[in-house]
This record gives sequence, C-alpha cells and structure tokens, in this order.
Amino acid sequence: MDAVRLIGTSRRALAQGTDRPEIMAEVWQAQALAQAIGSRLAVSGPPELRGEALGLTELAGRGCGVLDAPELDPGDLRAAHLTELADARLTLLCLGGLLGEVGMALVGMASSATDETAYWQCMEAIDAADESRDRVLEMLRKLAARVAALPEGAEDSPSGV
Repeated sequence: MDAVRLIGTSRRALAQGTDRPEIMAEVWQAQALAQAIGSRLAVSGPPELRGEALGLTELAGRGCGVLDAPELDPGDLRAAHLTELADARLTLLCLGGLLGEVGMALVGMASSATDETAYWQCMEAIDAADESRDRVLEMLRKLAARVAALPEGAEDSPSGV
C-alpha cells in the first residue's frame, strides 16, 4: 500500500481515538510507520536524503520504544503494509502533518495524565515525535534545494525514489 494512503489512515484513526489506550496505540502506529518510511528512504531514496532518513528511522524507533507496544494482530500493523513510496515529497509532507498531530495528541494526554509515569512517557514520546518531524522537515528542505538546483527545463523524477 502506498505510504500516503497509510498516513491518511493513521491520521483518521488518531483523530477518532476516544480513550488513552486507543490514542497511545495510534501514536505507536504512527511512529512505526515513520520508522518504515525512514527505512525505505534510507535504502532507496534520493542520496541527499539518506542520512536524514536513517535518523528518522532511529528517532521513530525511539518513539515506539518509549511507548508500550499495543497488542496488534500482525495484519493490523500499518507499517507492515508499506509497499510503495511513489512520491517522496508528498509522503514527507503528509508524514510531517501526522507527526504534528501525534505531538498534539500527546500534549493533550500529558496534560491529563493521572500519574507521573504516564506523564513522562508522553513527554518522551513528544520529544521523539518532534525530533522525527524535524528530520522530515529537513528532508523536505533538501528536496526543495535539489529541485532548485536543477537546470531550467530539466526534468526530475516526481517520486524522488
């Protein structure tokens, strides 16, 4: 399944989350998806993105690691359905939006946390989501610089992958 479609599914699921366990599961899913996208870009993305993509993979992995892994059937793990990354720029734009929404959801959860452990878990997950989003924004900047450096009239692959 295409990355943009999976990101859209994650955004809708996060927005529809009604309780703490459900929202935390969606935050975990989003970080796992960011990790998978980062891994794909690190292996087969534009060369100028590979370092940042590897960093995204590591940061998103940290984001998953600070959260309790949800009990999911293997078929329910969205990141496992990633088969296509057709347009690197569009994927990164959508992923940046998802990670921003993850951060906002976590801020809401941290502010309503009833115990210190839940609060700090949210804070660490906020940091991971924010740093992941920073990597995404840096990759978008690099893609824009790549396009700007092309000679006028030269075509570049729309996917960047």
